Amino acid sequence: MIDLKNIYSLSEFQRKTREHIRRLKRSGRPEVLTVNGKAELVVQDAESYQALLDALERAEAVAGIRRGLDSIQQDQGTPASEVIGSIRKRRKIPRGQ
Repeated sequence: MIDLKNIYSLSEFQRKTREHIRRLKRSGRPEVLTVNGKAELVVQDAESYQALLDALERAEAVAGIRRGLDSIQQDQGTPASEVIGSIRKRRKIPRGQ
């Protein structure tokens, strides 16, 4: 959720860039920058951005696992032995290797 205390104009950000960078690093919270009173950009420090990307990646992995489990419960999956056999056949890999 956007904190209404962290909304600044782009020109204010440009005038006081160092101050904003210090605040971004200290708080870890993003700031919204406006142009002509309209929200245009969101800025945040690199560490917080990486944490956000990591959280998104985890959430996408969990969602994928859930989809897979749901498909198995609905008998929509393919048994592993069939998949492995298909790969062996396609790649001409003899059994036992």
